Amino acid sequence: MRDILRNKWFKFGIVIVIYLLWVYWVGSWWLLLLVPVIFDIYITKKVHWAFWKKKGVKKQTKVVEWTDALIFAVVAATLIRMFFFEAYTIPTSSMEKSMLVGDYLFVSKVAYGPKLPNTPLAMPFTHHTMPFTQKTKAYSEAIQWPYKRIAGTTTIKRNDIVVFNFPAGDTVVVGLDNPDYYSQIRSNARGYRQSEASRGIEISQEEAEKKIRGLMWERFDIVSRPVDKRENYIKRGVGMPGDVLELKEGQLYVNGVLTDNPKNLQYDYVVRTNGTPLNKMKLQELDIAYDDMGMASASEYYFPLTQEMVEKLQKFPNVVSVTRYLATGTDPDIFPFSPEDYPWNVDNFGPLYVPKKGDKVELNKKTLPLYRRIIEAYEGNRLEVRDSVIYINGQQADSYTFNMDYYWMMGDNRHRSADSRYWGFVPEDHIVGKAYFIWLSLDKDKSFLSKIRWNRMFRFIH
Repeated sequence: MRDILRNKWFKFGIVIVIYLLWVYWVGSWWLLLLVPVIFDIYITKKVHWAFWKKKGVKKQTKVVEWTDALIFAVVAATLIRMFFFEAYTIPTSSMEKSMLVGDYLFVSKVAYGPKLPNTPLAMPFTHHTMPFTQKTKAYSEAIQWPYKRIAGTTTIKRNDIVVFNFPAGDTVVVGLDNPDYYSQIRSNARGYRQSEASRGIEISQEEAEKKIRGLMWERFDIVSRPVDKRENYIKRGVGMPGDVLELKEGQLYVNGVLTDNPKNLQYDYVVRTNGTPLNKMKLQELDIAYDDMGMASASEYYFPLTQEMVEKLQKFPNVVSVTRYLATGTDPDIFPFSPEDYPWNVDNFGPLYVPKKGDKVELNKKTLPLYRRIIEAYEGNRLEVRDSVIYINGQQADSYTFNMDYYWMMGDNRHRSADSRYWGFVPEDHIVGKAYFIWLSLDKDKSFLSKIRWNRMFRFIH
């Protein structure tokens, strides 16, 4: 048995079978060009592939040994990061208090199934940009693979905390505090319309966006990114494929049923006192971050609070009232950015159907804003509207059948979260993995050892 395991043909046979199965899964037959390389490595050994080693020398120098170890470590770490788990850091407060700014996580890719990278040629340990640069790509698009995913150990369930590629991150404005190209166009177009209206010139939002789009391409560096190189976001999956969602005064209804709020869900509240200022030390004890502290006047504050924090604040002797903020009116920045047909805001939204693979929806002037980006950007069709008639790939269309599942993601800090309410559905091919384990947590408002949140370390995420 030992002789069989040592046999070069046996080793080659095992490796080539695994490799061919992987090539079949990837679906890129160009990879068969590497078969002769594998054959030479195990059988003929004509080419010295490990060129950093001296051929035929058993005892290598320390430099060579370290080089060998480094190459192995880079390859192993890259494969682990690609197919098993990836490190992630919570950058914003959109998931507070469930996930805190400064939490360092491991994201399981095995949970929902690892997906094939769209751009396999990339610098190790980088995402989309080379270190110390703003727009130098850390990857090459010379080879692009289609979306494929290995079956995972589970599927996305409602209220899972999910990491995904930012859906609107396909186009980015380099150097701006808000690099979201699409939101920049919409907001600047509204400003342009107001400016023109003050001069007595009325133009449509569509015309204004066309104008702003041209100006932005002239004045800024704008880059496009494939799916796997878009920014990673983390939110809670609240809408599954086939669900109908609705927000009523901030409360989420799924398929007509009021859902249970996550334990640490936060809303913005207005806190009024009798004129005496709130004690900042006491607020810190409530775990209210410096960045979250706001004052409208000497007796009026606003904070994001959990229900537990509300109950504690109400017991402060100088607190007169604690009132939850509720958005009113129509917000043009809320998906699908069509306030005439969908007068929604951050607290009152829907009902909205979350697309499911194989389901068909009616297409008309009203429904098109909901699903246009899916049809064009996510599923790669050519869509046109001529004389109020919709054409998909040159064919008149009054319906559309979805090719992928979609999800609706929301943050637990409901009034301070850039989530699906602001950019729409998350396609299945954007799903990266499940937030799994906190291995370190640092409080940016504190110093030295007090920065470490010891109570959050080595915790599984539920």
